[in-house]
Amino acid sequence: MSAKDAPPPLPEPLLVEVADSHTHLDLQSGTVEEALVKAAAVGVTTVVQVGCDVKGSRWAAETAAAHENVHAAVALHPNEAPRIVLGDPDGWSRQGAREGGGDAALDDALAEIDRLAALPHVRGVGETGLDFFRTGPDGIAAQERSFRAHIEIAKRHGKALVIHDREAHADVLRVLDEEGAPERTVFHCYSGDAAMAEICAAKGYYMSFAGNVTFKNAQPLRDALAVAPLDLVLVETDAPFLTPAPFRGRPNAPYLIPVTLRAMAQVRGIGENELAEAIAVNTARAFDY
Repeated sequence: MSAKDAPPPLPEPLLVEVADSHTHLDLQSGTVEEALVKAAAVGVTTVVQVGCDVKGSRWAAETAAAHENVHAAVALHPNEAPRIVLGDPDGWSRQGAREGGGDAALDDALAEIDRLAALPHVRGVGETGLDFFRTGPDGIAAQERSFRAHIEIAKRHGKALVIHDREAHADVLRVLDEEGAPERTVFHCYSGDAAMAEICAAKGYYMSFAGNVTFKNAQPLRDALAVAPLDLVLVETDAPFLTPAPFRGRPNAPYLIPVTLRAMAQVRGIGENELAEAIAVNTARAFDY
């Protein structure tokens, strides 16, 4: 194993227990149990496991049912919706190459997400939203239709809505306004600037910050964190992606939350315990556990 692939060392434990509000345990190496034990050793005692397709959402629901401190979110990722409708010839997603199934196939997949969203250990509907980075103009209609359907599912089941917003800020905010956002809406891996943070704050949307808030080029994210109301701030790994500095490029996992949280506390100019206490309360409120 090269140093680049080696898991980063365990950080100093947090004194206040917190939750990782967004992780993908199914994409990480090792077992769920190993990941949870390692995370708990540094004070990360709860995780929200997020599904990105039908298969991953079923897995998230099953994993949450089996572990008291795992909560699930279920959805079709914004990039999954166009693949279902139009096909995925490159097999970029984990399903391999697929034929397009049209709107009927999207309806079938959404019906399964709706079924899973009703389960008690599923606390969120997401990650859903819009992604104009990976999906071209031909896929936008499918993305938006899927996003609107997820908003409706979240509201009907009284679950948190978990948003993936990549290079689509104005359109995500527009669709939320048009549909009416659920009572609890979380911008996962918040990627907007301070001006957008003020819009989110006014609407009561949670902003969840990931390891990229520590990256050198991420000053706009730090500016957003500085103005976000403390009672709307969450922390996440989005593991195995977005590993915080100084471990950028190596595999991420829930046990690295303390690295990001400490960087966030510095940006806010408050102690890590104060930030951890706020985040613990906020995450439980956002996901209603």
